[in-house]
Amino acid sequence: MHTPVRPGSRPPGAGPVVPDGARDVVVVGGGIVGLAVAWRAARAGLTVTVLDPTPGDGATHAAAGMLAPVTEADFGEDDALRLHLAAAAAWPAFAADLRAATEADVGLRTAGTLTLAYDADDLALLRRVLALHAAHGLASHELTVADARRREPYLGPRVAGAAWAPADHAVDPRATHAALLGALGGTGAGSGPGTLAGANRGPEVRAVVVRASATRLALDPAGRVVGVHDDAGRLHAAGAVVVAAGWESGALLAEVPGVVVPTRPVKGQTLRLDAGPDLALEHVVRGVVQGRPVYVVPRDPVPDGQGHGCTGHREVVVGATTEENPDDRRATAGGVFALLRDARALLPGIDEAALVDVTPRARPATPDNLPLVGPTAVPGLHLATGHGRNGILLAPLTADAVVAGLTGTALPADAAAALSPTRTDRFAEPRVVPGFASDPGNNPGFDAGRSAAFATTTPR
Repeated sequence: MHTPVRPGSRPPGAGPVVPDGARDVVVVGGGIVGLAVAWRAARAGLTVTVLDPTPGDGATHAAAGMLAPVTEADFGEDDALRLHLAAAAAWPAFAADLRAATEADVGLRTAGTLTLAYDADDLALLRRVLALHAAHGLASHELTVADARRREPYLGPRVAGAAWAPADHAVDPRATHAALLGALGGTGAGSGPGTLAGANRGPEVRAVVVRASATRLALDPAGRVVGVHDDAGRLHAAGAVVVAAGWESGALLAEVPGVVVPTRPVKGQTLRLDAGPDLALEHVVRGVVQGRPVYVVPRDPVPDGQGHGCTGHREVVVGATTEENPDDRRATAGGVFALLRDARALLPGIDEAALVDVTPRARPATPDNLPLVGPTAVPGLHLATGHGRNGILLAPLTADAVVAGLTGTALPADAAAALSPTRTDRFAEPRVVPGFASDPGNNPGFDAGRSAAFATTTPR
């Protein structure tokens, strides 16, 4: 039976039941999911250590930041849809709380998402997706091309149709991660404490970020997880361990009896452009070009004197490839070419933008395209991993769920219901055989089979 770090018989704030000198929680992994868990845990009164040699340098660094439960909806993935809708609902409060705590702007843009179809076949697919949305009662509808151009005047001359999803938004993952890292006091090159003010108490050290790699978990003779060993030979003792190590989570847990975590790397490449005032995009633009999905995500314009020194310039993210390949951090000429080819077919103005960053990273995928979130059958071990292409979207909800498990508190009924398919024991059951589920790309309502013309650019 899972025992919370703070059992219900102890009053909140009374202190964790952990060995002398141990932290309440060690979080393995300093991407956006791991840091969101750590920050929420610290705010709940727990002492936290985050282990990561290079926090935020994995999938978080590449992500575009779409918060898109509607345009990510796929046929036969109702559980994922419910989860993504609940996750999107958690973002406004999370962003507001983080801004109040740090005064940092996380770049949350609530301008909606425009989806484009390049040709007649693409439009037929788009209408299938709109029918799926209607069947689930999702907020989306078809637009005429003229209406689409009124929303985004920068569209190219060849667009066959469009759709509008007003509740699909975007956030800046790098800015969000930097804010979380700053809140935890982890901006230094080594390890350093973060201070968070407790309720009705003075500041105290609650969080520390340690630049080190986890090598294995520490278990006591009874099989309870009691800490983490790092690559410097240190033991980080804790009352609970949260594994949020992305696609590497499965390997870290391979020798822990009673838990099966079949995460694998799915490589993706994204591009970052510096666009001038002549490409002042206001909405996320998603599209399909002859069966190949692509997205273009604009940030807010740079204020005077910042960024590249030009007022009105903004970052624009183009993505993304999906490749069943290792996390080799190598960009490919074909991947970059295909993304630019399809993006400029919809938005020719990107030709004038500067290409400033190509980011290849691997997402943490699972066989059923759902994450593993919450306590495990192994006492002291919690999971926050396997988020695939929706780690940014799912980070706040995952943090709330994990902290609820750590503290023994209940989630709201709707959130708990949405999270129920993410239970951590589902791959340990005999009826589940871990394998490879196809990743349907960055706009999964479109038929992935039509992407065979360039297999490495089925984006997301």
